Amino acid sequence: MEINGKDDLKSPLLQHPNDVVITVPPLNQKLNKKTRTLVFKVLGITCSSCVASIEAAVGRLDGVQSVMVSVLQGQAVVKYVPEVITAKLIKETVEDTGFEVAEFPEQDIAMCRLRIKGMACTSCSESVERALLMVDGVKKAVVGLALGEAKIHFDPNVTNTDRIIEAVEEDAGFGADLISTGNGLNKVYLKLEGINSPDDFTIIQGALESLEGVNHVEIDLDEHKATISYEPNIVGPRSLIQCIKEAGCGPNTYQATVYTPPRGGETERQHEILIYRNQFLWSCLFSVPIFVFSMVLPMLPPYGNWLDYKVINMLTLGMLLRWILCTPVQFIIGKRFYAGSYNALKRKSANMDVLVALGTNAAYFYSIYIMLKALASDSFEGQDFFETSSMLISFILLGKYLEVLAKGKTSDALAKLSELAPDTACLLTLDAEGNVISETEIDTQLIEKNDILKIVPGTKVPVDGIVIDGQSHVNESMITGEAMPVAKKPGDKVIGGTMNENGCIRVKATHIGSETALSQIVELVEAAQLAKAPVQKLADQISKFFVPTVVLAAFVTWLGWFIPGVAGLYPRIWIPTAMDAFEFALQFGISVLVVACPCALGLATPTAVMVATGKGASLGIKTVVFDKTGTLTVGKPAVVSSVLFSEVPMEDFCIMTIAAEGNSEHPIAKAVVDHAKMLLQKHGSHNDQFTEVTDFKVHPGAGVSGKIGERAILVGNKRLMHLFDVPLGTEVDRYVSENECLARTCALVAIEGRAAGAFAVTDPVKPEAAVVISYLHSMGISSVMVTGDNWATATAIASQVGIQKVFAETDPLGKADKIKELQLQGTSVAMVGDGINDSPALVAADVGMAIGAGTDVAIEAADVVLMKSNLEDVVTAIDLSRKTMSRIRINYVWALGYNILGMPIAAGLLYPFTGIRLPPWLAGACMAASSISVVCSSLLLQYYKKPLRANAA
Repeated sequence: MEINGKDDLKSPLLQHPNDVVITVPPLNQKLNKKTRTLVFKVLGITCSSCVASIEAAVGRLDGVQSVMVSVLQGQAVVKYVPEVITAKLIKETVEDTGFEVAEFPEQDIAMCRLRIKGMACTSCSESVERALLMVDGVKKAVVGLALGEAKIHFDPNVTNTDRIIEAVEEDAGFGADLISTGNGLNKVYLKLEGINSPDDFTIIQGALESLEGVNHVEIDLDEHKATISYEPNIVGPRSLIQCIKEAGCGPNTYQATVYTPPRGGETERQHEILIYRNQFLWSCLFSVPIFVFSMVLPMLPPYGNWLDYKVINMLTLGMLLRWILCTPVQFIIGKRFYAGSYNALKRKSANMDVLVALGTNAAYFYSIYIMLKALASDSFEGQDFFETSSMLISFILLGKYLEVLAKGKTSDALAKLSELAPDTACLLTLDAEGNVISETEIDTQLIEKNDILKIVPGTKVPVDGIVIDGQSHVNESMITGEAMPVAKKPGDKVIGGTMNENGCIRVKATHIGSETALSQIVELVEAAQLAKAPVQKLADQISKFFVPTVVLAAFVTWLGWFIPGVAGLYPRIWIPTAMDAFEFALQFGISVLVVACPCALGLATPTAVMVATGKGASLGIKTVVFDKTGTLTVGKPAVVSSVLFSEVPMEDFCIMTIAAEGNSEHPIAKAVVDHAKMLLQKHGSHNDQFTEVTDFKVHPGAGVSGKIGERAILVGNKRLMHLFDVPLGTEVDRYVSENECLARTCALVAIEGRAAGAFAVTDPVKPEAAVVISYLHSMGISSVMVTGDNWATATAIASQVGIQKVFAETDPLGKADKIKELQLQGTSVAMVGDGINDSPALVAADVGMAIGAGTDVAIEAADVVLMKSNLEDVVTAIDLSRKTMSRIRINYVWALGYNILGMPIAAGLLYPFTGIRLPPWLAGACMAASSISVVCSSLLLQYYKKPLRANAA
């Protein structure tokens, strides 16, 4: 049987003679019914009679298509139709035969992801979450505002995706599209060819669903595409393609090729950005002339006089033009605020849309009232404020446009994770003796479990697997954080996406699809982004109470002036000409409403800055967690010291070392060669022609040997020296032990059987690292190091830079867990990293800081990107965030100051004593004045100076 044969895919890797496989013919079941494969452990089975009792009991159940029980693996594989029978009943049936079931998956819990449209604030995401959790059968729902997505776990026997989408659209009032069902990773996407009629789709679907291990087949009739969910332990994508080919007969021949589906959400995001941009530009087209007619031209007497031309009675041309221009902004461009308000009020909550609708409607309809009064009276004089309504809508749309623009950049870099794996792989077909029959270049998506792959030097490993032949060094820093490439020999594991440096190896694929390390990192980051609650916007928090409070205050103000006016409790002379008590009181009420709304909007702007700064900045960072490789260190091996142990001249020593190590592909050898060339230049030699080495041999795990002329040379570790019986004196031993304590690797050089010198190689610490750690300590911030590297190296680096707390040999998920542990201790945590393996921790931290030279994925996961790779910027970022928070508090004083003073004046508190009142148009002027003050206050940050300049020190 061929290793890559079709039969091999359907049989267990380890087959026991007592194993029994039973296939139950489907009874009264159509081929197009959805099937699932259930895999679980059965404890206590020892012989074929145990197997027979289990398979007989399960095989009798209606809806079970096939049963396979393995004695050796203690495992059962059951293929069943979920519409007919539940996984729970299968489990109970096995337990009724007297055996214990373990590792039983929750097959009856399905998962789907939805894209939610129109969410603007945390109250929106909360209302969607509430609507989802109220659906019968939904077990868990998480809604992420930043991603605009929801992840829902539900019981498919009780509800379905259509009902879930309906709940979002009808109950919560937001748009929803289905992104995916299931984990979406053990799926293959195929483009179908040779389709001539709808019957062809039925034939293909039937053939695929009859295959063992196929869970679900979804066919797009218009696009001629198929999406197939499968169990990678049982079946693979090449088998699926072969099944489609074999389904054709006679003139009907079918073909299938894999394709990569477009990344979801990008089209929708671009569309949303375009909508907000167009709405903002259209609103400006109307709002700017309104502003000019009401605020600019009246201040320029000769040029603005025509606006005072009276059309009918006291209705002026300027007022008429402002009404004509404002109406489209209020009701066409601003209709989204009415829809948002309606949905919010329907949910018995109040958000920013309610505030905007209240404020702009108060401004607009009061202005309409003024216009009608002017139209009907020949003596009435009143001021409209159509400009307040239109300008408020324009400014809010600008804010929304900038927000979706920033939000649209999320998760773009996550798409680049898949690009880390190569597009193609070299598949080997072997005979029974292990000889290569053929080599085929295939798409990486077509790799199946147990495939034998050939990885040549300079290429990436396509999937996770085990080396079965050959030796090499693989750079795994993207996953483990280990700076040095790791030696690989038969039996060692390799990780998909890592780089094979210098040898040809054969790898047996063990993990594909959702099981690979890369896929798990993607899942970790996306799950963290979804679950990470964004900082609550203050305006959204207070709006629940603020809106009814403002409305109540306005109503009380109106009553407070209207009732005394009717009762004659204040002089009639207080009421302006052509006004009655009702209108006079209404003006005070409207003024309170208008002066309060800009107050809330003023709060939202600095709070948005707070969101960008991150929760950690607002609370004050107490702990900074550093990754080691590439963050505290340079990220590649370099020689940090060299020494001579003999009388050999430095020039000869360097030339011979370069000649020997120049033939090695090992990263340490390259570092030694670079350093030796630099030493030659220091000693005045500029010779670029180096002597050839003969009898060159590589000693795996030890070093290299050879001859230069008549002199023998060895370059390697102590093991190589002992292998060739080179005596090492106390001086050499001392040098080696001192450097090993600092986690350095020593490359010893022996010429003619005697130790001539040595190079100490390590991943050097960045020069500014120790200064930065010390300065953070002086700021009251503790530093922690988390790395995937070994304990010896981690401890040595930590002692060099002054870090006391170290977590070593930690995988990407472990890094995120360490962050959470620190957060549970009540401290705000910042994470500084650069690699893909840091991205889950960057997302989990209160503030994630990515080194600018780091990977795209790390930069995407971070809140703050340090554009240079200089660690001084960590101090700058924290200090600047503190200064920004201080400035935001001052901005609150400016923004609130005008409004707090304005509300009592708007309510007419000073009018009885001074005759001063605040008409609505003046309330708009207060808002403008407070905005100018905030801008001027913020501009002072331009004079910020960096607190630390290590290079200058």
